[in-house]
Amino acid sequence: MTTTNIKYQPAGQFEDTRFEKIHNIVFSNSNIGSVCVAKEIANLIIEKQNNNQLCILGLATGSSPIKIYEELVRMHKEEGLSFENVVTFNLDEYYPMDKKSVHSYYYFMHQHLFNHIDINPNNINIPCGTIPLDELHQYCIDYDLKIKEYGGLDFQLLGIGRTGHIGFNEPGSHYNSGTRSITLDHVTREDAAPSFLGIDNVPKKAITMGIGTVKKAKRILLLAWGHNKASIVKETIEGEITSEVPATYLQEHPNTTFILNDEASQELTRVKTPWLVGPCIWTEELASKAIVWLCQLTKKSILKLTDKDYNDHGMSSLLVQEGSAYDINIQMFNKFQHTITGWPGGKPNADDSSRPERANPVKKRVIIFSPHPDDDVISMGGTFDRLVEQGHEVHVAYQTSGNIAVSDHEALKYAEVIKDINSNNSNIDSIIEKINSKKGDLEDDLEVRKLKGLIRKRESLAATRFIGIPDKNVHFLNLPFYETGTVKKKPLSDIDINIVSNLIHTIKPHQIYAAGDLADPHGTHKVCLDAIFEALENLKNNDYMDDCWVWLYRGAWHEWDIHQIDMAVPMSPDQVLRKRKAIFYHQSQKDGVMFQGNDAREFWVRAEERNNETATKYNNLGLADYAALEAFKRYYF
Repeated sequence: MTTTNIKYQPAGQFEDTRFEKIHNIVFSNSNIGSVCVAKEIANLIIEKQNNNQLCILGLATGSSPIKIYEELVRMHKEEGLSFENVVTFNLDEYYPMDKKSVHSYYYFMHQHLFNHIDINPNNINIPCGTIPLDELHQYCIDYDLKIKEYGGLDFQLLGIGRTGHIGFNEPGSHYNSGTRSITLDHVTREDAAPSFLGIDNVPKKAITMGIGTVKKAKRILLLAWGHNKASIVKETIEGEITSEVPATYLQEHPNTTFILNDEASQELTRVKTPWLVGPCIWTEELASKAIVWLCQLTKKSILKLTDKDYNDHGMSSLLVQEGSAYDINIQMFNKFQHTITGWPGGKPNADDSSRPERANPVKKRVIIFSPHPDDDVISMGGTFDRLVEQGHEVHVAYQTSGNIAVSDHEALKYAEVIKDINSNNSNIDSIIEKINSKKGDLEDDLEVRKLKGLIRKRESLAATRFIGIPDKNVHFLNLPFYETGTVKKKPLSDIDINIVSNLIHTIKPHQIYAAGDLADPHGTHKVCLDAIFEALENLKNNDYMDDCWVWLYRGAWHEWDIHQIDMAVPMSPDQVLRKRKAIFYHQSQKDGVMFQGNDAREFWVRAEERNNETATKYNNLGLADYAALEAFKRYYF
């Protein structure tokens, strides 16, 4: 297998193993990986320019390549990279789809790339979503012929869907298929639903380059970012070639590389269980991970593991390093035991040497950052309740208004109540008219957005009052990056970061809780976490920050693995019910959530089942049996 242009040295690079059938490189984060891919594309363009040749690029859409396009634009503006010799062919387009629609891939490509570079507009080729149905078959044939006339694709950029689709080649696609019309899989439409404000607005068909068209490219790079891609990445790289996972056809391509971040690589054998691949350097974290895996595999608790269990499952070198199963077991049992505490703010007048939090100061100032106006109670409602109960000064900071997640029918209900109370309110008449006249997934008017934001604000205050903190400790930051009225947000700015920084500087907290769950379907959690990290970086030289500890919780989509947990807070059955009630105050997010991702369960059900599963996993390790556990990982800045 040749792999041209792979000259960069990514963080955490691994050697390919016998399990893997496609070359891949793992980066510590998607930004670093995106910059490296952009450099490869730029080098190819320049090489072609030097040889007086056209550079034929196959391009992809979606969230995965956005940072690549941003870097290419930067290189054009700051380094003089020219695109005058570039011809592009896009992978796909929804059908039917007007190119003026904000959901069209024509709009996407011009917004993120073409409007900002010197490419000849005649060299841009994107499938047309308005071709008459009776002309569509020939149009697709001509699209492939045009690629062939240019000598084929020099480079093809791909993403991957949860079904294993590349482009819109859904499960069942033939390995030799060409550009064609295709019916979209329900999972694909579910994944697109957040951008369209509901699955009912997502087109059911698309035009896509075929597997055969893609495989003819001289060089292919596939991008995969995030936990939700980890399972399909493993299946694609390590599984058998099958039409049920169309991306596995890339195993037959001689020059393909998968570009992954840490989260997307987590299910690969060499990442998840490296002791099955070859010699390991046994750090405490890796040993913890391996022992949890061994317990789950053997269905034994930690203290019941034997030398034979370790030897039979690729972990004999750990025995050599630590001495015996008995020694390892005791060490790891104590490690996991010490993560459990009913005192998330620290236990007063107690030895804290083996506790996750400090005993002093006895009463701590705490900020719970919540990306949306319900993440606090969904993700850590029990811990929130415990902190208040134990007398700490708890503040909650809702980073965004969450207005986009309020449905039109929910907003209409509130508007009509206001109308019933005050029938002469002309503003509310206007809002009702705007909601009733809205069609499909159009952007909300500012007045409607304000109403939806107020709905979420009042729900949040109802929940925080139930838990027992005063209204003055509830902060609605309304970060500007979020306030676009659409799923697509503005980039994080200094204004957003300063708002977060000012709150931290004012309160001078001993604890910060922040959402470390980056799997939410429209990316708000990541932007909100980045704002906090930037603020911490800006403030870290202040003396009060020496006493500030940061704890990351995870939300409705993903939980920390057991070996990653630094603090586990148990909940009694009564506290589980209190947490449920707090979540129920967010009534607009019940019974038909707009952005629930690929999980059909309501948020309170997900939270309870996730907390119960964490408690069960702890109990299966031989630790105490709790009704539920909320998990946190400490972040060091």
